[in-house]
Amino acid sequence: MPPASTGASTLTVAASPQPSPVAAPATTAPERLEPGRPGYRRMSFALFAAGVATFALLYSTQALLPAVSASFGATAGQASWTVSAATGALALCVLPMSALSERFGRRQMMTASLTVAVMVGLLVPFAPSLGWLIALRAVQGAALAGLPASAMAYLAEEVRPKALVAAIGLFVAGNSIGGMSGRILTGWIAQLWGWRAALGAVGLLAVACAVVFHFMIPRARNFTPGTLNPKALAKTVGGHLSDPLLRRLYAIGALFMTVFGAVYTVIGYRLVEAPFNLPQGVVGSIFLVYLVGTVSSAAAGKLVARLGRRGALYLAVSTTAAGLLLSLADQLAAVLLGLVLITAGFFAGHAVASSSVSRTATKGRAQASALYQSAYYLGSSAGGTLGAVAFHAGGWAGTVSLGLLAVLGVVSITLYGTRAARAERRRQVPVVSVQHRGMASVQN
Repeated sequence: MPPASTGASTLTVAASPQPSPVAAPATTAPERLEPGRPGYRRMSFALFAAGVATFALLYSTQALLPAVSASFGATAGQASWTVSAATGALALCVLPMSALSERFGRRQMMTASLTVAVMVGLLVPFAPSLGWLIALRAVQGAALAGLPASAMAYLAEEVRPKALVAAIGLFVAGNSIGGMSGRILTGWIAQLWGWRAALGAVGLLAVACAVVFHFMIPRARNFTPGTLNPKALAKTVGGHLSDPLLRRLYAIGALFMTVFGAVYTVIGYRLVEAPFNLPQGVVGSIFLVYLVGTVSSAAAGKLVARLGRRGALYLAVSTTAAGLLLSLADQLAAVLLGLVLITAGFFAGHAVASSSVSRTATKGRAQASALYQSAYYLGSSAGGTLGAVAFHAGGWAGTVSLGLLAVLGVVSITLYGTRAARAERRRQVPVVSVQHRGMASVQN
């Protein structure tokens, strides 16, 4: 990839005289965080809490869609916009928010984003109509946009490279806990007191997480602020988009999230209907399978170490496809096992792809992560809406067919990357051989 700007303009500093022999020695760069070092546990816990709040807020209406549809007389496709509006707004705003983080700092951006999102979350339960609910959810998604990309860039700057996959895995694990706890909480509260009370409870959960984050997150020690420069930002983004590996990773993130968004937007509608006829609280409890995602995302580092990045992606996508096929059965146990496999495969694939972005981009990491998050949440928005449309047209089999198409896309991209890497190695071998022969002839 050609060199790219960090998204901030270069700060010109006047040359200064050489220091005298008695001048104080230059300070060394602060050591990066890793397991066992001071601050690593606080950082992990703070970002875990931020991850919980992000997914709890972002998908707070997903388990409530049947109740929202009944309350406003809306179809599944119309109600699904309460999820798609939030994820779509996040996707559109994540890149400009990442540029602001280059100027004002990762920690500050994460704090501001979480604070605004929590405040909007406390207003969401009082939406007087479906239109107002969708609008507030869009504002909430835009506010949350400053958190994911800034968090990835913060980790890339503050954590040692060998511990990066594990650290990002913990953040993603917080996402899975937030998604699970928010849906379970809303399911049971909605059954007892209605969906508005359920959204209020999610808002209070997010308040608690925001407080924990504010007091636990360590200050950034390796961040250098710059000034906002649209041309430099465009150059950085262009550099990332011209990198074939980054483009593949962005597409993989979007396709994985298309599957996940489709499945979890529609699953509530399927389970409240025949042959299952489950009550809202039990449907919300189905999201306990997110615990599997917590484990699989946290184990992503070990998978990459054992199988390599592409090997880990093959395993993740195979697991996801098996879960989709298994979920077609009309037995509840089979559906649950299918959801377990889909969740495990998704979170493992997401952790591998997102950490690969952070390691591939040596400059403009915030923008690289922002592009990934943008693609990821566009996939979620598309998956939620298209999954609902497919369900309306062909039932659960229609939603599964959409998921399998996305899975096929991931397989195709990963296979292409594997072949491209092999071709690159073959191109390099003759050059090395010629160099060796040349050295041998000189020696002779």
